[in-house]
Amino acid sequence: MIENILTHKSVKLFTILAGLFITTAIVAEIIGGKIFSLEATLGFEPFNWTVFGVEGLGFNLTAGVLLWPVIFIMTDIINEYFGVRRVRFLSYMTVILILFAFVMIYGAIHITPNEWWTSISGMDSKDASNSISNMDLAFRKIMGQGLWIIIGSTVAFLVGQLIDVLVYQRIRKVTGEKKVWLRATGSTLVSQFIDSYVVLLIAFWIGSDWELGRVLAIGTVNYIYKFFVAILLTPAIYFAHHLIDNYLGQDLANEMKREASK
Repeated sequence: MIENILTHKSVKLFTILAGLFITTAIVAEIIGGKIFSLEATLGFEPFNWTVFGVEGLGFNLTAGVLLWPVIFIMTDIINEYFGVRRVRFLSYMTVILILFAFVMIYGAIHITPNEWWTSISGMDSKDASNSISNMDLAFRKIMGQGLWIIIGSTVAFLVGQLIDVLVYQRIRKVTGEKKVWLRATGSTLVSQFIDSYVVLLIAFWIGSDWELGRVLAIGTVNYIYKFFVAILLTPAIYFAHHLIDNYLGQDLANEMKREASK
């Protein structure tokens, strides 16, 4: 029985997509504590925009945004072949696993560290730039994201996923099996718009008493980045469909799409 399940192409495909989806979401949450400059990373001078009266804004983003557009594209691919119910199931399960991961991380933060490990100062003590005076403190600072940030990111993820699924299926009912780019990219743009503001409103407006104008300004800059990334990744959607159709075979792929659209 188990062997039959594992050899069925649709089951194997769902298992692979689900594993990639969940892993990418958890990694995005964990690396989200790092803020980077997109302009400096690409070798440009940082922008100096004024949005909603907030000056000095540029593309200073969390490292997690590198992965979130990929997650929303994977959502659309799973939606295309497996339907709404399975995407919702994966979304709920992913939120539970993200919270589980943070509980485990917080547990690791609060266990008593080894004295030798705490005082380690880099692999080469002669290199001052590579030394860390307190490894346990560094671990706490890097891994210990604030509670409101965790709440904001998980709520934004779940709300974004549910909206993405809804918009995707609504567009699909109008276009049928045509215009994959419209339902995939369109649903991503809508869901990313909601996601960009929900996470900041919960984490910083509610959780840290930031001014609403600053939250909206940063959310707008984040969405501009996500908007262009979603457009640029549109060809990747067609490439993924091509690979999956070839793997499944056209007859099975069409049958799964018909079932998924119901």
